Amino acid sequence: MPALPNTSLVAVIGAGAMGAGIAQVAAQAGHPVRLYDNRPGAAAQAVEGIARQLARLVEKGKLDADAQRAIVARLQPADALQELADAHLVIEAIVENLEVKRSLLRELEALCAPTCILASNTSSLSITSLATGLKHPGRVIGMHFFNPAPLMALVEIVSGLDSDPALADSLHATAKAWNKKPVHTRSTPGFIVNRVARPFYAESLRLLQEGAADCATLDALLRDAGGFRMGAFELTDLIGHDVNYAVTCSVFDAYYGDFRFQPSLIQKELVDAGRLGRKSGRGFYDYAEGAQRPNASELSSDLSVDGCVVEGDLGAAEPLLARLQAAGLAVTRRDGAGLLRVGDAVLALSDGRLASQRAREDGLANLVLLDLALDYAKASRLGISWAADTSKLARDQAVALLQRAGITASPLADLPGLAVLRTVAMLANEGADAVLQGVGSAADIDLAMQAGVNYPRGPLAWADAIGLPSVLRILDNLQAAYGETRYRPSLLLRRHAVEGRVFHDQL
Repeated sequence: MPALPNTSLVAVIGAGAMGAGIAQVAAQAGHPVRLYDNRPGAAAQAVEGIARQLARLVEKGKLDADAQRAIVARLQPADALQELADAHLVIEAIVENLEVKRSLLRELEALCAPTCILASNTSSLSITSLATGLKHPGRVIGMHFFNPAPLMALVEIVSGLDSDPALADSLHATAKAWNKKPVHTRSTPGFIVNRVARPFYAESLRLLQEGAADCATLDALLRDAGGFRMGAFELTDLIGHDVNYAVTCSVFDAYYGDFRFQPSLIQKELVDAGRLGRKSGRGFYDYAEGAQRPNASELSSDLSVDGCVVEGDLGAAEPLLARLQAAGLAVTRRDGAGLLRVGDAVLALSDGRLASQRAREDGLANLVLLDLALDYAKASRLGISWAADTSKLARDQAVALLQRAGITASPLADLPGLAVLRTVAMLANEGADAVLQGVGSAADIDLAMQAGVNYPRGPLAWADAIGLPSVLRILDNLQAAYGETRYRPSLLLRRHAVEGRVFHDQL
C-alpha cells in the first residue's frame, strides 16, 4: 500500500515528550494533526511548546517563518477523545502499561472508522497482546519512534501475529515520506534495537566487573577505536540506569532468563543507590559542578623502533600496516600465521583466546594482543593485553610501534576478546540470531542500529568485514573460556561461515 496522503488526519494520543515529538513530525510532513491528552490543558501546552521550538529554528535560520506558521496551523489540540473519530491514523504514546493501552485501543476501535490504522509507539509491549480482544486486531501495528522523535531517524514498524501486512507496508511508506528511516520488525521482545543493543552495554559491564579496565578506559576504547559516539558507561549515564536496567530486565525475563540478556549486578547496585546517571547527578561518573572526568589509562614508551616484520595476513588489522609505512617504518613481509614482530614483541589481533592461553598453545613468546578498531587507518587508540610471561621490554616495543603510528595504547587485563572485539562480535551474533528468528532482515537490522542508536557500522556488515569465520572463531573461543551459553554462536552465523556466505552480498 502507498503512504498515507498528507491530507489524511493523524491523531496522536499522549502529549508528553514523545507524543508531542510525533505530532510535530506528522505536521512537518504536511498532515493535519490532532493531539489529545487526558490531562486537561496538556495538549494545548504541548502545541505551544512545539511552536516555541520551531520559532527557535526560525531564529537560527534553520526553518522558514512561513513554514513554521504552516506547521503550527496544522497542529490542533483536542479536548476529548471523540474529536479523533475521523482520523485516518491514530498513534498512541501513553504510559507503558499493557492494560491501559488495551483499554484505549478498545475505545478507539469503537470510535474510529474501520479503515483507521491504530498504531502504538510502545517500546517494549507485544503488539499481538495489545491487539488481543479487538474485533479487528489486524489494524493494530507498532510504530516505534525514538526520542527525540523530530531528530531521530529510525522508526520500527512492528507487526503482531494479526497485523495486516498491507497496513504495515503503508506505515513503512508513510514513515519514509516523513523523512524517517523505517524498518520492518516482528513483535518479539525488544523488537530490533532494544534486543540487538543489549551486548553493547552488557560486555562493558562485564569487563568492568572482571577488572579489565576502568570505566573511562573502556569508554575511550569504544569511542576512539570502535568509532561509537559514546562508550557504554557514559551512554547509560545519559539514558538513566533505572531506564536501561529496566529494559534489560524486561528483555531477560521475556526470553525466559536467556543468559545472553542477563542484567548486571553493577548496574543494579547503581539503581538501588539512586545513582541513575546525569539526571541524579551521579552514575558511573560524577556530574556535580566542578567534578573532573577521569582520564583513560594509557601506556607510553621512550623506545625507538624503525621497522617491523609481518608474517602472513593480519586480518581486520591489515590496514594498520599502511599507517606504519606512512609513519616511516620499514615493513617487511613474509609468510606466516598473521603475526607482527617488532623487537622481541609478537603482536596479533585477538581471536578471543586469553593472551596467555594463545601464547602457550601457539608457542609464542612475548605475545601482545591488539583489540579491534573500526578503521585502523584512523583510530587514535587501541586496547592491548599481553601474556603473563611477556617481558616489559617487549611490551614497551609494542607500545612504541603503535606510538610511531600515532596510536595511543590503553592496557586491558588478559581477558578473552578484549573490549571492542568482543562487543562487536556479540552485537553481530545477536543480529544474526534476530535474522534467523525472522525478527528482521539483515539490511533492516543494520539500518536500525545505525539510525536508531548511531552505531558507526551495522553489526552484520561489520561481521562481514571482519570475516564470518573469524567472528565465529572469536565467539567459540569466548564460549570455551567462560563455559557459558551467553557466548554461544548463532546458528545462522555458523551456517553462513561454513557455507562461505555473508550477510550483505555487496561486500
